[in-house]
Amino acid sequence: MPNKADVKAWKTQLVAQAEQQILKLTDSDQFKKYLNTLAKFHRYSARNIDLIYAQNPQATQVAGFKQWQTAFNRTVNRGAKAIRIAAPIIKKLTPAEQKRLDTTDERAIIGYRYLPVFDVAQTSGEPVLSAQDFVKENLADHQNVTSLYNAFKDYLNQQTDLKVSEVPLATLNGAKGYFQPSTNEIVIGGDEPDNALKLKTLYHEYAHSQLHGLKSAFKDRPRAYQETQAEAVAYVAMQNIGVDTSNYSLGYVATWAKDKDVIHSALSEIQQVSNKVIELSDGLTKQLGLQEAQKEPEHDLKKLSAQALNKSYQSLQQQVQQTTNSQQKAQFKNQLHEIHEEISERTQKQLKAFSEQNPAIKQPEHNAAKTLKR
Repeated sequence: MPNKADVKAWKTQLVAQAEQQILKLTDSDQFKKYLNTLAKFHRYSARNIDLIYAQNPQATQVAGFKQWQTAFNRTVNRGAKAIRIAAPIIKKLTPAEQKRLDTTDERAIIGYRYLPVFDVAQTSGEPVLSAQDFVKENLADHQNVTSLYNAFKDYLNQQTDLKVSEVPLATLNGAKGYFQPSTNEIVIGGDEPDNALKLKTLYHEYAHSQLHGLKSAFKDRPRAYQETQAEAVAYVAMQNIGVDTSNYSLGYVATWAKDKDVIHSALSEIQQVSNKVIELSDGLTKQLGLQEAQKEPEHDLKKLSAQALNKSYQSLQQQVQQTTNSQQKAQFKNQLHEIHEEISERTQKQLKAFSEQNPAIKQPEHNAAKTLKR
């Protein structure tokens, strides 16, 4: 059993390892890998995103050993190496501690413990689907990308103090759009033919408005620094909805990535705005119906093999358990019911056919069946 000193040294080493990985972000490829991690784990703290990235940059979904079993019906593969993330230790404060800490809060974080989690790639079992699987499929449609762009633009115009307008690309001197701090206005090239690029440009300029507006604490950042941050937020937002923008440049970050304090500050700022954009986009895609599973037409169910039918049934069961959206949960349950009916119908047909082929098998007595009806 390791002593306290060993545990403390191990924790220090774990954090130091994460910092060293962050300091390596001095070229676009490394930066892109980090942003991919950020897009996958945007609800985690910056500290845990750093830790996950340092230990497994390819990780996409993590959970504890027991959680994989109970919540996802999956098991961790033998010999899998755990990823450690920080979990707060929360303590109920005594009146004396509240006075000493000058707080009225009943509870406070007194430290952190490092818990083992495993990536989905380290597990086996039932498939794990998320809303992003459906968003990615739906946003492959040209019209749906345009719908999301328009919904985001309308939201900014109607629900924030920003003004978003469009002008011809020819008037932008080669740019796709810009943010004007003095008027708090975003201008987009309205006739841009690439709808994914148009949406990414809106995300980019929105990031500028949040990070580099007149009231922002970061408005005096160097131009290269600002552009890198805005492009990073746009990249994370597009990754979140499953639209590939890998052909767009992320910019070169070596100008500021060599200073540990600066890079941690920059990444923290990127994460804050990315989280905000992702939450907004998720809300809009739900309103647009882009997070609804593609409903299997009833007649198509009859064409599915028994194995495919069972797999669909298991996947829908998983989605019913995972979703927190009541409307989406009801839709999944309806689909689950339809598949259940198809399975039952097939089973009854098979039993009937078996009975006809084997008339010698004794059927249940009528009076025995009656005793079950109360």
